[in-house]
Amino acid sequence: MLKRLSYLFTGESLSLILFVSISYLVNYTYPDLHLYSLFSFWSSFLLLEFILLQGSIYWFVKWKRLKREKTSVAPFTLVQRLRLSKKWNLGLITVIPGAFVADCMIWHPAFPLGLVIAGFIYVFAILEYINYFHIQLSYDNRSDINSLKQTKRFKQACLSKDFKRLEHLKADGRKLG
Repeated sequence: MLKRLSYLFTGESLSLILFVSISYLVNYTYPDLHLYSLFSFWSSFLLLEFILLQGSIYWFVKWKRLKREKTSVAPFTLVQRLRLSKKWNLGLITVIPGAFVADCMIWHPAFPLGLVIAGFIYVFAILEYINYFHIQLSYDNRSDINSLKQTKRFKQACLSKDFKRLEHLKADGRKLG
């Protein structure tokens, strides 16, 4: 379990860094894409980075807790903060299409290919949001794949399970620490 959690938080953290580097290299190499001039690129990119940061923190805290306390249960304060960030994520997902509309109006009739790239980043950010906060979309080990084949259903996301655990404890009137 330690190895799996380490893999998850290092993968998300590395993605955070790599995506920044890749965006810089793409913008530098292909200036005609106008990536850094597009509101849609920046809003989609920052949303993706924000969601990846949340995932990195979540998996790191679970890893650290398992290593120190022999339990991977996420602390309630972290779950509460991530529940708040879930609302922020959803709000951002809702308003970002406005950035695409603004870019289309600004750049009309010459739509840069960067808009398509921004669209892919936006869709990827939404998929990451779903993967963390609702249902697990990433199946990268044999156990997960076998489970998917057997049940023919997606698993509930770990963070979604933590939200339910928090709600059950609140409903029971237990003290949250």
